[in-house]
Amino acid sequence: MDIKPFLEDARDAQRNLRKLVVLQPFRKEVSAVAGVDISVSGNKLGTCCIVVLQASSLGIVECVVEKGPVHLPYVPGYLSFREGPLFIRTLACLKSEPDLFFFDGQGIAHPRRLGLAAHLGVLLGIPSIGVAKSRLVGKHNEPDQTRGSWTYLIDNGERLGAVLRTRDKVKPVFVSPGHLIDIESAVELTMSVTGKYRIPEPTRLAHINSRRAQTS
Repeated sequence: MDIKPFLEDARDAQRNLRKLVVLQPFRKEVSAVAGVDISVSGNKLGTCCIVVLQASSLGIVECVVEKGPVHLPYVPGYLSFREGPLFIRTLACLKSEPDLFFFDGQGIAHPRRLGLAAHLGVLLGIPSIGVAKSRLVGKHNEPDQTRGSWTYLIDNGERLGAVLRTRDKVKPVFVSPGHLIDIESAVELTMSVTGKYRIPEPTRLAHINSRRAQTS
């Protein structure tokens, strides 16, 4: 399957949609947050999990899992086209109304400023944050070794996100706003839902449950 024509169209779509991304301080009171993780097995079957947590206690309010085919191969920079349809289907099953979504992936820290969290945030009109384990674009100074320290992730002079140390002397994560939030708010909210692990609880628990469902 030649996907080059599709990728050309996808690039155009990303360039158009990125104009709709809104970056602003997040001032809404947060009662519930959602974490999103999508796992894909070798047979191209995707498993999407959305976990909703109470913001104050980080206790699980709801957990929804859906499975479905994934039709595109993994191509860096186009994750939303591969995983987005399954997320939208899973979201339709959710009864809760989270105030904010955390995605295991990038927000605007993306070559065309429209990673998974930004793309789906714009499409669905939801406040979103991308929390990635690795960097896709940009350069940064190393943050201090203490928990909560962070530095800006910068690409061609543009601030795209933060390199955030969520645990003392542990590798940082890469936080970037998706939609309806700015970098500073994204950092603050990410730290507020991070417990004793490197990965924030919403996406950590979503990952655990998606993998568990994938192998069941």
